[in-house]
Amino acid sequence: MTALYIAEFLGIISFALSGFYIATKKELDLLGVCISALLTALGGGIVRDIIVGIDPISLSSIFPMTTVLLVVLLLIVFKFYKQNTFERKPIFVFIDAIGLVSFSIAGAIVATDHNFALSGVILLAFITAVGGGIFRDILLNVVPYVLIGGFYGIVSVFIGVVVYILNLYDLLGMLSLSILFISAMLLRIVGFKKGWRLPVLR
Repeated sequence: MTALYIAEFLGIISFALSGFYIATKKELDLLGVCISALLTALGGGIVRDIIVGIDPISLSSIFPMTTVLLVVLLLIVFKFYKQNTFERKPIFVFIDAIGLVSFSIAGAIVATDHNFALSGVILLAFITAVGGGIFRDILLNVVPYVLIGGFYGIVSVFIGVVVYILNLYDLLGMLSLSILFISAMLLRIVGFKKGWRLPVLR
């Protein structure tokens, strides 16, 4: 499905940038920066593909890894690592939201293609979107952002539910997915702006 490839492409680029920036803030060396970008952009998709029993696209095709490394190269050339407050700028939140929403949609589509139940669709949407970030954060010895980032993970759950319903009623297509993409982006951005969070047990 064309929508799957578009979602994968957008997610890879967005999360490669996210992984790069976070690595540079942790003052990792060049290899560490590349590993962080690769893990963030490709880690969730690899786990997803293993779960559904197919060869991970990131390992069977040169395109995903090449895309990540090209993004890293461009960010180095344009000295993005010197943007000390980039994570607080709207553009960073927007780019990260693109990765989150794109990968969630990609994971949910793969799950529906393999006839997964609702729980499976939600799980694959979630893993595809946040799996790479979890690997990166564990590697950097910090609490994974999805566990403390308010509505971050809820966006993936929302997308998984909607994609399952759309597929159930044979409404899954470019138009419906485009509307879902925009809606989920708005949910993430508004949630960030408003500081929406899930309850914390104390």
